[in-house]
Amino acid sequence: MVASSSVVAITIGLAAWAYAASSSQSAPQTEIANATASLPPQAVVVDPRSFAVLGINGPFRQSSITEFFNPTNTTPPFFQVFHPDFLQILGPTGTIRAVAANPTFAFAHEAPIWVPETDEVFFASNDGGALGMSDIDHNNQVSKISLKEVAAAIKAAGRGISPVNVTVTKLDLPEAIQMTNGGTGPFFGNLLLVNSGRGSLPPSVALVNPNPPHNTTVLLDNFFGRQFNSLNDIKIRPGTNRLFFTDVTYGFLNHFRPLPLLPNQVYRLDPDTKVLRVVADGFDRCNGIAFSHDGKTAFVSDTGANAGFLGNNQTEPATIYAFDVDPKTEAFTNRRVFAYVDTGIADGMQLDANDNLYAGCGDGVQVWNSEGTLLGKFFLGTTSANLVFAGDKRLVIMAETAIYFAEIAAKANKLSFP
Repeated sequence: MVASSSVVAITIGLAAWAYAASSSQSAPQTEIANATASLPPQAVVVDPRSFAVLGINGPFRQSSITEFFNPTNTTPPFFQVFHPDFLQILGPTGTIRAVAANPTFAFAHEAPIWVPETDEVFFASNDGGALGMSDIDHNNQVSKISLKEVAAAIKAAGRGISPVNVTVTKLDLPEAIQMTNGGTGPFFGNLLLVNSGRGSLPPSVALVNPNPPHNTTVLLDNFFGRQFNSLNDIKIRPGTNRLFFTDVTYGFLNHFRPLPLLPNQVYRLDPDTKVLRVVADGFDRCNGIAFSHDGKTAFVSDTGANAGFLGNNQTEPATIYAFDVDPKTEAFTNRRVFAYVDTGIADGMQLDANDNLYAGCGDGVQVWNSEGTLLGKFFLGTTSANLVFAGDKRLVIMAETAIYFAEIAAKANKLSFP
């Protein structure tokens, strides 16, 4: 049975905000009612007290991979609100809808990069995974969409939140770009990509001009002569031009890379001197990476629960770790648990201007505040591997066979350099 978002929001929302008010002992009942009344139409509030005890015969989940936590049975996409602060992110008129889709092809997997000059978002298809159309004999695909076209399509669709389907344009890239899985920037106006490699073709860090003919410069393709395992994600540390990226064995686990030669680690590259060093290790499978806006805190997701052809194991990490970044060496220190994901694993990550952390997870995009408290979800009912802010108040979400576009209140955290 599908519950009405508005009815659930009013009913459960009053309880949630009453709880918040009673905790602070400051907000009057009129403010509680006003807050609930200002919920976006697609928002559903779930009070954590409502599911803290399910009872001896309760509806317990057996799988964090195949079973979603959707106690209101609301039809995706919608906003699942666990904390009042999530409304500040959404704003009173927040919306989310699909803007591009192809159910037969996982064209929208990873590496989302927003280029403000053209208002386009670039991204890569699934490399070696389900519906990715890529394997040891076939490269994956880098594509783009125009957010100008998205805006025009939404305007033409009129009122409501119905999906639209804009043009997806494939890029023609050189052979050096193999199995792109991570991206950020722009970096001096270029797309900054990390590539997992394919077969004997090496993983690499590369710059790609977003404009045709997409001139490409490889910055790095080895660790002192050894190929990396399969590079996964990358970020520029704020306030610097240093590049930080993760290397993990997913290429081997998805049958398109040879046996690994290195541990799963996080690396730092100085693009000027090409000095390369390891800044963090000890992961089961390090994956996504992100920085706080001041560059003093790093976040790395460990997705050990997902082991490719070895299967899923819920007792392995589905965890985001936070680190201090040493001001001199830039090594990651003081490792601690930031958050553990309730559905799937945390893949690509971004932060907004207020240092709330967003991660692509098994049910969509989940959002935590700087203390690691889950605020809410962009609930898609399907996996998201990554996302990117397209400037302030616009969030573009990769969801394998679809791209979702959220118009919200949150402001973006700068990713480009300079």
